[in-house]
Amino acid sequence: MDSHSAPSTAVGSAAQPPALVRGIGLKTAINLNVLNMVGVGPFITLPLMVAALGSRAMLGWILGAVLALCDGMVWAELGTRFPESGGSYQYLNRIYGIKKWGRLLSFLYIWQLMFSAPLSTASGAVGLSQYAAYLWPKLNLIWFARDHFVVSFAALLAMAACGLATFLIYSGIRTIDRISRVLSVGVLLAIVWVIVSGLTHFRSVPIHLQMLPHQAGFRGFSAGLLIAIYNYSGYYNVCFLAGEVKDPRRIIPRAIFWSILIVAVLYIFMNVSVLQVIPVQEFLRSGATATQNSVIAVLMQRLYGAWAGKAMAILIVWTAFASVFAVLLGYSRVPYAAAADRNYFASFAKLHPTKRFPTVSLLTLGAISIFFCLFRLADLIAALVVTRIVFQFILQAVGLVIFRRRLGGEHNPFRMPLYPVPALLAIAGFLFVLFRGVTLATQIEFAGAILLTGLGIFLWRAAVQKEWPFRNT
Repeated sequence: MDSHSAPSTAVGSAAQPPALVRGIGLKTAINLNVLNMVGVGPFITLPLMVAALGSRAMLGWILGAVLALCDGMVWAELGTRFPESGGSYQYLNRIYGIKKWGRLLSFLYIWQLMFSAPLSTASGAVGLSQYAAYLWPKLNLIWFARDHFVVSFAALLAMAACGLATFLIYSGIRTIDRISRVLSVGVLLAIVWVIVSGLTHFRSVPIHLQMLPHQAGFRGFSAGLLIAIYNYSGYYNVCFLAGEVKDPRRIIPRAIFWSILIVAVLYIFMNVSVLQVIPVQEFLRSGATATQNSVIAVLMQRLYGAWAGKAMAILIVWTAFASVFAVLLGYSRVPYAAAADRNYFASFAKLHPTKRFPTVSLLTLGAISIFFCLFRLADLIAALVVTRIVFQFILQAVGLVIFRRRLGGEHNPFRMPLYPVPALLAIAGFLFVLFRGVTLATQIEFAGAILLTGLGIFLWRAAVQKEWPFRNT
């Protein structure tokens, strides 16, 4: 998930390149990308996609895949040009100038990560609580709700899940490999079960002939594309691991494109499977809480009985916790890498004295994740996607165009086909989501607040340390 999962712990090694071993081949890279993309996201966001596009929800997944492919070409070219661990932090730093604008933009990337990473973690935890409420309906009891803020038993369970993930990671790196392998088993099992069940109960009435609820034109497509961006996020995971890839100039582009195609097929088949059993109209009824919050469990209940619904709910709770664990684990290493590079607060470079993991980074992100569990799922997803678009995706695509104009692309290991069309389409798609999504005003203000505070902190640190722009370097 980057809906879902996060960059590998190898990001934390960016400050120690001699320690990195290039051992990741193409199959492993594709597998890591796919596992990163297919977390709890599709299980909890399919109702949101249907609410946005009705029976045309499949089009949302297809358009999302096209946007991911266009943006994937940006990542492929940058990843092969700068084949080092760190991903966006490295790209922004190099493209815009290590000692000047690149230092500012890479700092802002890490600063927004202090919010976007907990948003991703919290979205998985809230999804976990929704499926847990299918097993224990009293979790849906709301004590207090105002605007985007909700206090309920389900919210407390989500907060507990984030706390438990933080505790398990804090227990030490030696236990993490065993835990992650056990938790990841549920992801593929749940996906396969849903697809096989849907295809074996295929109805004679095509989905596109079901009644299509009225949609608000571009607004519906913008909302659907936002959900798709959330679900496809993670196709670039290999770029964060570039320092450990055997032949990054060959493997990175192939891993990106194959993982997008594989996941697109999985999502489309899941969409078909669900809408063959549950009518579109049911997703939109205000009283259909179980269908909206735990649609896959409801699907299994209707096909096989109550036992199957409960079994699927347990499996998705398992999968959701795996995504919470993976996101928090991976992203807790990124502020550490920036701090070790002297481009973030020095305290984030502190390691546990015996277990050797970044304690301040982990505990800070864990605490923010716990707080974000008090917000609604749709708001968490929207805020996450908006911050990534503003501070990561658009900056990289624009930066690539600037880089090509300055240095040319003749010597690039991977050259974007039809350049600059894919980069421009990616930029246009992201801007479309931002400015045609009329319900994103709060999230855009949130991103603006992150930008202003991050800029202020960067300038303050630069003035104290007498670095650019307060000293020519």
